[in-house]
Amino acid sequence: MVRNRKETTEKSKKKPGLSTQIFIALLAGALLGVVIHYWIPSSYIKDTVIVEGVLYVIGQGFIRLMQMLVVPLVFCSLVCGSMSIGDSKTLGKVGVKTIGFYLVTTALAVCIALGTALLIHPGLGLNMSAVQKADLSSTAADSSVSLVDTLLNIIPKNPIGSMANGDMLPIIVFALFVGVMLAKLGNRASVVSNFISQFNDVMMEMTMTVMKVAPVGVFCLIARTFATVGFSAFAPMLKYMGNVTLALALQCFVIYQVLLFVFTRLNPIKFVKKFLPVMGFAFSTATSNATIPMSIDTLNKKMGVSKQISSFTIPLGATINMDGTSIMQGVAVIFIAEAYGIHLTPANLATVVVTATLASIGTAGIPSVGLVTLAMVLNSVGLPTEGIALIMGIDRILDMLRTAVNITGDAVCTTIVSHQEKALNREVFNRN
Repeated sequence: MVRNRKETTEKSKKKPGLSTQIFIALLAGALLGVVIHYWIPSSYIKDTVIVEGVLYVIGQGFIRLMQMLVVPLVFCSLVCGSMSIGDSKTLGKVGVKTIGFYLVTTALAVCIALGTALLIHPGLGLNMSAVQKADLSSTAADSSVSLVDTLLNIIPKNPIGSMANGDMLPIIVFALFVGVMLAKLGNRASVVSNFISQFNDVMMEMTMTVMKVAPVGVFCLIARTFATVGFSAFAPMLKYMGNVTLALALQCFVIYQVLLFVFTRLNPIKFVKKFLPVMGFAFSTATSNATIPMSIDTLNKKMGVSKQISSFTIPLGATINMDGTSIMQGVAVIFIAEAYGIHLTPANLATVVVTATLASIGTAGIPSVGLVTLAMVLNSVGLPTEGIALIMGIDRILDMLRTAVNITGDAVCTTIVSHQEKALNREVFNRN
């Protein structure tokens, strides 16, 4: 009997965890995608059945499962979080700190992007005829939302409609309002409070169940991406891609980690190591919203961050903290200006910093949405929006990278705010 228990324990130890499985799926999917693209000739079986059939359906099916959970999970988490914080003054203090951190890091991200681009000059010497230009008609690149409308849209006219459309900022505002009112009513609203708390438990359990199939979903998403894009589209754009990747790496592994150490004195290397699986998941899905459940769970179980804080800051960050997207926009502005031979003045660059920072507010956490808000940034300095077509062909890979940066910024902010509110368990963080 004892021997059987020992054998079972040994087997469970040998079985790789979910994080390891996701990384294995990531690498295996990339390898399969490259093999399909370069070594399997084009045919009905390859193009329609495998790439646009099996891989597409399973990959998008997994994304939809995650998206299905996001709205009810975010709503319940925020209501429970604001209920448990209780004091509206404390909630307001956490909110101001969080939004301030997000805006400052986004402005820093744009400055890093512009600085590296002015050194590298990604658009100089570009052979425009070699670039695979994408069709802009399928995107909403010409549409932009004004700052006034963005601010007004924060207040939901119809909370149910906002939930149906997945508009995260109005959902966040309504959920916080409900949570504060429930805390104020106390025992008089105990039935509603208990229902939302229990429903939140149900949503977390559903999330963990869906995450069990994450390796399969990640494998199919990555395999289809590489099978479709390959490396041929990258060659003329390597300078631009290298510039964006460098700026993203600086933001993720230098700026964020310095801020983490300065404000909390936590070990940045340990933080990155523990959060790496979430970054890998964000990379494969290219959507900030899909990573919300995994981020909250990882921060709580591996970092010791209180769910009271993370259930507020993570959904908010998925909506307004788009540092990776802002970096792409900053580099894209210099790239397009150089490609078209247009000179940008210091005043133009300052305008880009302000516009890109404001454009990140209210941006949906879905794949490639940064291309839509890029049109607004280009218009602010008089650059042709047709330049977006130059970078659309290779944007999918960069979108995956910047999503990983976006959610890392959310996690760093959450950890810092949790530390300042004395809601961080250092023992859990330091535990191996």
